[in-house]
Amino acid sequence: MDKILNLPILASEGGADSDRLIIFLHWLMFALFIGWLTYFLFALFRFKQTAKSKANYHGVRSHFSSYVELLVAGIEAVLLIFVAYPVWARHTSGFPKESEATVIQVVGQQFAWNARYPGKDATFGKQDMTRVAENNLFGVDPNDANGKDDVQVLNELHVPVNKPVICYISSKDVIHSFRLMAMRVTQDAIPGMRIPIWFKPIKEGNFQIYCAQLCGNGHAAMAGGRLVVESQSAYDKWLSSKSGGATSFE
Repeated sequence: MDKILNLPILASEGGADSDRLIIFLHWLMFALFIGWLTYFLFALFRFKQTAKSKANYHGVRSHFSSYVELLVAGIEAVLLIFVAYPVWARHTSGFPKESEATVIQVVGQQFAWNARYPGKDATFGKQDMTRVAENNLFGVDPNDANGKDDVQVLNELHVPVNKPVICYISSKDVIHSFRLMAMRVTQDAIPGMRIPIWFKPIKEGNFQIYCAQLCGNGHAAMAGGRLVVESQSAYDKWLSSKSGGATSFE
């Protein structure tokens, strides 16, 4: 079914649940389409005008339509409570520990994605929002030793394969939406808020980062962001090559 629907490549561990939900909803929409089409054809023939047609001044006296409405509402409630909510709860309640994950701060701006990693010490430098400026987008305190080896990159995120990734999403200007189609995650980037998401990549590759929220005339340029999933050794080598090279606030 996923081939018929032409779903995008799946590269995350939890994305299969999202795909199954999408496929289920498509089957449901197909069943509803057949049902309503059948009713439409029935109504065309059942209530077609004839020479002997007579007006009904009393209208429908049966409560059948009310029962149908209650049935539809009940089905929707079942889908929400027993299908949609469990999928959402399983994904949000199973947040990994930061000590066991790759932690990244992501800030959207018109029209690019900024990312910040802790350096070799695995500890982010202190931040103060009053320090946010064009050359210090994350408000990093330059006097904090923990921030000296932090890494800041533009439009290219690197993560190791088979290890959970936690992204804290925010925005510098307007509302953006951080979307990794291959990982089946989407989160609005809202100014003044830092919202966590997580995923576990299971396939190495180079995947596109989208902005799923119209954010200005250059909105399409935000699709230029890339997520590189690689081996742990390749990731460590990349991080070492970047460490301390992007945190100057002069």
